[in-house]
Amino acid sequence: MAVTFTVLAVTFTTESLGRAEGKFVLPPPRAVCRGRVVQVPAGALVRVVGTELVIPCNVSDYDGPSEQNFDWSFSSPGGSGGFVELASTWEAGFPAQPYRERLRTGQVVLRRTANDAVELHIKNVQPSDQGLYKCSTPSTDATVQGNYEDTVQVKVLADALRVGPTERPAPSLSLREGEPVELRCAASSSPTPAPEASPSGAVRLGTDGADGFRLALDPALAADQGAYWCVVGEWIAEHGAWQEIQEKAVEVAAVVIRPTVLRAAVARNVSVAEGTDLDLACNISTDRADDVRPEVAWYFSRLPDGALPASRMLAQLDRTSLVHSAPGVALSHTDMRSYHLLVRDVSRDSAGYYFCQVALWTLGHNRSWHKVAEARSAPASVDVTWLEPDFQVFLNASRMPAFADDPTELECRVVDVRHAEARVRLAVSWYYRLSRRSDDAVASELLAVMDGDWTLRYGERSKRRARDGEFIFSKEHTDTFSFRIQRTTEGDRGNYFCVVSAWTRQPNNSWVKSKDVFSKPVSIFWAAEDSVLVVKAQQPKPLFTAGSTFEMTCKVSSRNVKSPRYSVAITAEKTATAGPGPNETRCMVSLDQDAVVRPGNWTDAARAQGVVLEKVQEDEFRYRMYQTQVSDAGLYRCVVTAWAPVGGSLWREAATSRSNPIEIDFQTSGPVFNASVHSDTPSVTRGQPIKVFCILTVEGAMLDPDSMAFDVVWFAVHSFGLDEDPVLLSTLDRKGIVTTAPRHGKSGLSLERVGALEFLLQVHDSEDHDFGNYFCAVTPWVKSPTGSWQKEAEIHSKPVFITVKMDVLTAFKYPLLIGVGLSTVVGLLSCLIGYCSAHWCCRKEVQETRRERRRLMSMEMD
Repeated sequence: MAVTFTVLAVTFTTESLGRAEGKFVLPPPRAVCRGRVVQVPAGALVRVVGTELVIPCNVSDYDGPSEQNFDWSFSSPGGSGGFVELASTWEAGFPAQPYRERLRTGQVVLRRTANDAVELHIKNVQPSDQGLYKCSTPSTDATVQGNYEDTVQVKVLADALRVGPTERPAPSLSLREGEPVELRCAASSSPTPAPEASPSGAVRLGTDGADGFRLALDPALAADQGAYWCVVGEWIAEHGAWQEIQEKAVEVAAVVIRPTVLRAAVARNVSVAEGTDLDLACNISTDRADDVRPEVAWYFSRLPDGALPASRMLAQLDRTSLVHSAPGVALSHTDMRSYHLLVRDVSRDSAGYYFCQVALWTLGHNRSWHKVAEARSAPASVDVTWLEPDFQVFLNASRMPAFADDPTELECRVVDVRHAEARVRLAVSWYYRLSRRSDDAVASELLAVMDGDWTLRYGERSKRRARDGEFIFSKEHTDTFSFRIQRTTEGDRGNYFCVVSAWTRQPNNSWVKSKDVFSKPVSIFWAAEDSVLVVKAQQPKPLFTAGSTFEMTCKVSSRNVKSPRYSVAITAEKTATAGPGPNETRCMVSLDQDAVVRPGNWTDAARAQGVVLEKVQEDEFRYRMYQTQVSDAGLYRCVVTAWAPVGGSLWREAATSRSNPIEIDFQTSGPVFNASVHSDTPSVTRGQPIKVFCILTVEGAMLDPDSMAFDVVWFAVHSFGLDEDPVLLSTLDRKGIVTTAPRHGKSGLSLERVGALEFLLQVHDSEDHDFGNYFCAVTPWVKSPTGSWQKEAEIHSKPVFITVKMDVLTAFKYPLLIGVGLSTVVGLLSCLIGYCSAHWCCRKEVQETRRERRRLMSMEMD
């Protein structure tokens, strides 16, 4: 027989929800039998006197009846070797006489655990119960398939296990949470005791001498309170497997955990100014004097009863003295029982409720931390008050203009600044208001504004001048803003004032304007007379004949113009015109303030080189026109503009004036030209040509035809009156070049010179729209004795009215012929279609049906 020995497994249990460890020696697992056999535990079962014996029996892979029957038999070691019937699940009279009483009293019980499994329970095992137990199942199978019975040996040992507390009666232990506690019990047995088991952790179980066992809790928690029992189990090793043979328990001690007193308090109502620092103290009190570590956390909530998930943690001091805080928040430990929260630069969003959460931690045996107490303070109501920045604004003119073009400089100064710290920025806005003697309200115009981040924006009045550098806005110091006008103009005179704005920084680092302070206006005005400019024109020598040189000088004088420069333009106005309309004024030549000459807008570009304008002195100019012609007759003037410098290369127009006129009048006995139009056919039929003659006549001195040339221009007004604008038809210059204007329609134009003083205009294939008033404009050119051509004044003829008639016979001849032809064709076609339809399509054969002749029957009426 194999050598057997036992070991003790000790377990401390408590009636509370504690942390008692389990058994430290595990029982052997049950073997699982496979196959078509009856199976009971293999090997031997060992029990101790007074304990309960349980032997399971089951059938593997049986496909017979759903519920199996089992028979149990017993054979004692000192018997004759036969088995005695013990119990049966299907035969009531199966047990032998000694076991019937034990079955009746319940000391021997058969319990079915499944259709094919049953357990044999023997309570209060006695030494006589040692022996062989056989489980069998009756079979009616025709063939044997596997084992139908199985046997197991049971050994019964004497009760040698002794368990008891180290103290009698069990003590009552009272301690604080977090303090260590140690419990002991004594257990012994005749077999060899088990080796010492000492797991690490907050709960430790170990041996104490040969027969002692101890349980250590370090630290003890509130859940460890209760009655503690020492439970000892005895195990035996049989054929390499362990099985528990008995278990005993004894009460060791009653443990009472006293709660730790912990309180946290903060100030209830606190008021702090915006922009300053908020300082709150969390004062804690406790009855613990041992080595406990506090953990403090500060929270912020909008509501007085804000729960922790909805609150925002601001700062935390953990049990290792490490601080974790949000930006702008600090947590400090000033003494053993006070923890301060510092919130820097509070804003209106900082108003709310603040509270602290405190926890006490203790360090256990294995360097692990355990929370022994926790407390939360009542919320502190924090009100953030707003102290509006207070200051005054003064505006003064550090530089005042005496007259136009002088600089102007204004200073806007901020004084007596209170409650404006780093969170406040000062900005300025500049305004202009026109000065009026009446009481009428005048709107202020924005010149420029400097935002809280010093971004400069211009108003519509100053945008262009600021871009050109005439307006300068700057910030000289933190409390001084300046505005400078480089060159003050007449339009800059008026009232100026500044508005200083206080911008406050918000928690999100944005800036919001909180206050505006207006300065008193400063008037920019100077007493000055208007600029005066006088221009006088003179003719050094009179002009008598065409072809001579015309000369005119202009003398300029000015008052109230600072360092002027002059620009001059020569204008010519004709004294008389032959055609309708007002006199025409045109610019001949100009000279700007930088002495740059520019040609005028007159049309005779060939004579541009013969016109000269030059600067003789600073205030005197001379105009010359060479090879004058009769067409140059008119009134000539000098138009002068005085320009005042405004810095650099910029000039300001100060005043403009024009001189007295100088007349060019040729006193000659030359020929006088007249023009008239004539038509032999003032009324034509459409399609016939229109012929109009322009006839010139000469009065006075007779000229050689080779000494005369003409520019002829034909016009037409297509209306019965002359209220519409004339339409240009064609031109013939003095060199014989004909130019025809674009036309609409089929009619064409031709212009030719048919005589020395006669010109013919023809409209070919005339149409209805060619009717109207026709006239010609003629510019004579006469060769002077010196051989140069002189342009005479343009003359206009009186109009002649031309009508275009329609030829009725011709107009209706073709429509009538076409209408008669179409009518004849349509009539013949209609007759042909009718004949064909009647001959082929509409003919029918008529069949007469026989009618039955029936006599009329006489009828009598009742």
